Amino acid sequence: MAENEPGPDPLPEDARLDSLDERLARAKTQESIRSGETRAQDGEGYRLGNRVLAELVGGMVGGALIGWTLDYFLGTSPWLLLVLLALGIVSAFRNIIRISNRRSK
Repeated sequence: MAENEPGPDPLPEDARLDSLDERLARAKTQESIRSGETRAQDGEGYRLGNRVLAELVGGMVGGALIGWTLDYFLGTSPWLLLVLLALGIVSAFRNIIRISNRRSK
């Protein structure tokens, strides 16, 4: 007979605990911002690596393509290709250094 009788109702979630959790999360966030210890977002390193790769490949391909096109129309054979390829590589490395020196958020 005791099996059919309902037991005591479960206690409802206390609003004070929810409020405390929210305030604690807010305080942790503010403290990490204040102390400069913000955690990097997930996947930030992956995105940064892709950007560095795109800068490197884009600089080389762009310089080579523009140099080859100018060589084709001006008849200067490999000289503009080589010069603009070198400039593309220098530009790519300059951008990579600029990216690596940027402070993370």
